[in-house]
Amino acid sequence: MRTLRLALGQINTTVGDLEGNTSKVIDYMTQAKSLEADVVVFPEMAISGYPPEDLLLKPSFIDANIESMHQVIARSKGITVVVGFVDADSDIYNAAAIARDEQLLGVYHKMYLPNYGVFDEERYFKAGTECPVFIIDGVPIGINICEDIWHASGPTSVQSKAGAQVIININASPYHAGKHVTRENMISTRASDNEVYIAYTNLVGGQDELVFDGGSTIFSPNGQLLARGRQLREDLVIADIDLDAIFHRRLRDPRSRNRPQDSDAAGNPVIVKVSEYTPRQEKRPSGKTIGRLLDPLEEIYSALVLGTKDYVQKNHFDKVVIGLSGGIDSSITAAIASDALGSYNVIGVAMPSRYSSKESLSDAKTLANNLNIRLLTVPIESAFKSFIEMLSDQFTDTEVGTAEENLQARIRGNILMALSNKFGWIVLTTGNKSETSVGYTTLYGDMAGGFAVIKDVSKTLVYDLARYRNDHLEPYNIIPQSVITKAPTAELRNNQTDQDTLPPYDTLDAILKWYVEEDRSYRDIVDLGFDANIVKAVINMVDQNEYKRRQSSPGIKITPRAFGRDRRLPIVNNYRQF
Repeated sequence: MRTLRLALGQINTTVGDLEGNTSKVIDYMTQAKSLEADVVVFPEMAISGYPPEDLLLKPSFIDANIESMHQVIARSKGITVVVGFVDADSDIYNAAAIARDEQLLGVYHKMYLPNYGVFDEERYFKAGTECPVFIIDGVPIGINICEDIWHASGPTSVQSKAGAQVIININASPYHAGKHVTRENMISTRASDNEVYIAYTNLVGGQDELVFDGGSTIFSPNGQLLARGRQLREDLVIADIDLDAIFHRRLRDPRSRNRPQDSDAAGNPVIVKVSEYTPRQEKRPSGKTIGRLLDPLEEIYSALVLGTKDYVQKNHFDKVVIGLSGGIDSSITAAIASDALGSYNVIGVAMPSRYSSKESLSDAKTLANNLNIRLLTVPIESAFKSFIEMLSDQFTDTEVGTAEENLQARIRGNILMALSNKFGWIVLTTGNKSETSVGYTTLYGDMAGGFAVIKDVSKTLVYDLARYRNDHLEPYNIIPQSVITKAPTAELRNNQTDQDTLPPYDTLDAILKWYVEEDRSYRDIVDLGFDANIVKAVINMVDQNEYKRRQSSPGIKITPRAFGRDRRLPIVNNYRQF
């Protein structure tokens, strides 16, 4: 039986860390060679990191990344390597280098450049025009990049019709909850439709707001999963491909012999001969990796942990500081931070006021003890009194209201930022997507900080994640049950709850999903059965608070439509639906 051993290097890169990324690629190449792999594959733009954004406008960066790619080529003796980088001639390209035995065999230029959602590739790159098929160890292999494979009549179709038996697709595919299902269904369909093996190699790790979830896969020509890398962790995926099986499959299927070239198919096939098949004298130990899929809440929680860890550490911070109110949002943020960075690197700060309940302060202390994190207590009452006295002339004959409430939040924001400045800790904000959507936040108060861990997490999902953390991860039950069961409150006035201002969170989150994530109209949402007045109020709050969101900290994307990179609306906007 003729076989080809593939190794998929699912690595965590850092944008701009050319030396570190290159070193990691070479390390995984060495591991793949020790496992007798014939071909080792790395993610899209593994050399430069993804997405490099306007670093791509710096010629020095382009040149340095090409030099790093040649360092990889110099270490390719005895193995074929496919690695993503930025290529350049009179323009620049999102590219894959194919090398073997210290020689560059060819370069593929990405043909379909995504320019939607979080992607801006048309801003930077020129599209490729050729679809090379490389004969490696006697096996015709097509190489393409990420978006290319999502198009049914794209490079995969062209390359398979030119004789490719294996398609290698390298990716930097950003995470959102459940995306692996859509992704694997697509890959399975492409494999069976084109009667090819597909090796899909994905990046892993956090980069600014984005998380890349790995889950690299190999599918057979009948659409069956052969191998899968672990989700949200680095991995080296190994699988042996049965080349005789695809030959026999195509013999039995006459459709593959005379398929006409699609008129709208992209690119022209180019055949590049690299090496002939050489039978091995000794049988290799079998190689196969199938990582399990994470449960939905486990997947989301793991993505938040990875995104937090990489944002903090890749930006060279050692410790984080969090305002602990005794509420659910700060509790889950502290738990995620502790799991990401270790308890020693997390500092909580309780900042009680005249409106803070004894229960809230007790819950904050209990959480800190359960997580084994340091807890500082800085009462804000004296500062609050000073502000009220200082503003007394200006506030004369006015009712106590939002201004006085927000003063407390801003005092707390100042305290956290002072600690950050003094000790070099990064402030993690604790606002969730529900609050951010409707502006139930305070500019320069609870919004002040360096990173917003749960920015894309709805309030109802925050509770689900808290229960998941308590029930499934050690140490168990770290979030006090009273935090989960009590009514959510900002505690900025007497007897305040969130529902004094907002609809119940299950109703609010459902409306926000339709309006923010699905872009459904006011009338559409009302027709789904929601109260018209509530829908109108929610839409007004969302639309009127774009200016706040524009000033918020970056945060981890876990939904298909997150604020910032996905959902981009003008601040000055007079369009109204009613």
